[in-house]
Amino acid sequence: MRLLHTADWHFGRTLEGRSRQAEHEAFVDELARIADEADVDAVLLAGDVYDSVNPPADAETLFYEALTRLSNGGRRPVVAIAGNHDHPDRLSAAGPLARAQGVTLVGLPTLNVVTLPIARTGERANVYALPYPSESRLKELLSVEADEQALQLAYSARIAALVRDATGTIFGKGNVDVVMSHLHALGGSPTDSERPIEVGGAYTVDPSAFGRAAQYVALGHLHRPQNVRVRDDGENGAAGAAPLVRYSGSPLAFSFSEAGQAKSVSIVDIAPGGAPRVEEVPLSAGRPLVRWIAKEGLADVHRWFDEGKDARAWVDLELHVTDALTMEQIQTLRRSHEGLVLIRPVFASAQESIRVRAERALPIDELFRRFYARQTGGATPDEATVRLFLELVREEAEEESA
Repeated sequence: MRLLHTADWHFGRTLEGRSRQAEHEAFVDELARIADEADVDAVLLAGDVYDSVNPPADAETLFYEALTRLSNGGRRPVVAIAGNHDHPDRLSAAGPLARAQGVTLVGLPTLNVVTLPIARTGERANVYALPYPSESRLKELLSVEADEQALQLAYSARIAALVRDATGTIFGKGNVDVVMSHLHALGGSPTDSERPIEVGGAYTVDPSAFGRAAQYVALGHLHRPQNVRVRDDGENGAAGAAPLVRYSGSPLAFSFSEAGQAKSVSIVDIAPGGAPRVEEVPLSAGRPLVRWIAKEGLADVHRWFDEGKDARAWVDLELHVTDALTMEQIQTLRRSHEGLVLIRPVFASAQESIRVRAERALPIDELFRRFYARQTGGATPDEATVRLFLELVREEAEEESA
């Protein structure tokens, strides 16, 4: 069967006050097209549907439209869970209506496994859908110790117990077995756009907590598409081996720390008892986020405008200047590129001050080498010259102390 794994839509999110609604709408169009063209049998949405527990109305409308299109009139199962940004009750409130369209919405952690009949192959997929399992949503205090390592061990042990108790009598009976959750797995690479869900590393889960019953673990929370390494000798996802643990990543770049990062969804081909094969399907709906560094000041920026550079992108501009920008100059820049989000002036005097402070911390011989190079146009002093300079410095110091 073929599963589509996606997560971290963050409907309702803005970029420095700029709406991303149009990009999210384009993403839904693209995702529905991918699902249809790839003959996807089921869709797994691993949390953070919204960017806040109280999303705007247009974000909720878009979510329900996306579910309607992805479920294909109830012919394609969809399972969606709450992430740390979602209000669990609000996400699952439409559950009774959604089920009529083949959509399962899970807000709070339970031990229930969702079984999906796959009409095309005649197979069944068991999905343990575990929404964001915080202590408050689990209604448990996992450890009375304040030590971060102790909290992490306790949290990993609790997740392992949930997975084991939920899947123990259901997985491993000739179906496709999947765990889906929204959490931070140890070894995953974060970006600045994820708001932390753990205190330090306390809510970080060791991937071994997912056990060996599942073939694939579909995760949400980290915005970079990636596999998480699990210590194992066999082929991840094959019978008896550790599962393949993967983040699908977010569909849009949400901060400039993700500049240049490709976005995608994951299509997973998987048969009962077999190792999953994952294809990253690139997305083009979101506007790219780019950083410009204009070392030659406004001349650089106006040249890039004339060239049409990054015309569709959101831009973070680092502008090197000697004087403060006037309001007229700032307004001219913004009118010239509607995607210009941040303008960060860097003043030459500040750079020189930083350079001087850095140089003051250098050894005296290195300072001499740099001075010599500046005075001679780049030449390097030989060691005899450096020693002579150090002797002169030492003699002068002795005279001053005498």
